[in-house]
Amino acid sequence: MLDQTGSAEYLLSGGVIHPWHMDQFGHMNVRWYAHFFDDASFLLLSRLGLHQAAVIKEFGVHCVTAQATTEFRAEVLAGACVDIFGSVSRIGGKSVTFEYRMTSAGTEVEHALCRSVEVFVDAKTHKSVTIPEGLRERLGTAQNATQ
Repeated sequence: MLDQTGSAEYLLSGGVIHPWHMDQFGHMNVRWYAHFFDDASFLLLSRLGLHQAAVIKEFGVHCVTAQATTEFRAEVLAGACVDIFGSVSRIGGKSVTFEYRMTSAGTEVEHALCRSVEVFVDAKTHKSVTIPEGLRERLGTAQNATQ
């Protein structure tokens, strides 16, 4: 599936919204959006064949979240089933931006959009580094893939 930018979008996970996800106003609490999107961040890298241990072994780097912003678009209520989609939206010199969408399962109703900027760091020093070329190529393939 292609997202709005033409990048490949991957179905990463799904879930059921339970009553314990609700806040005192009857809406899904913000902490649970973060939970779904954080899990999706690991699943997207895995889906792209960029398993953390293998990336560290091959390139000596891993990524850390530098910024995450969430736009809340439509209310989610207990009993809803949701899908989480992810895509690579931007590749910079030292960072990559991923986008994650939470939708009602089987529909195009979008509940939230999370943009996450991930900075690549040396696995030993934890200092930011330029994305290694082989890793950049793999991310670029994912960004430009059509399914």
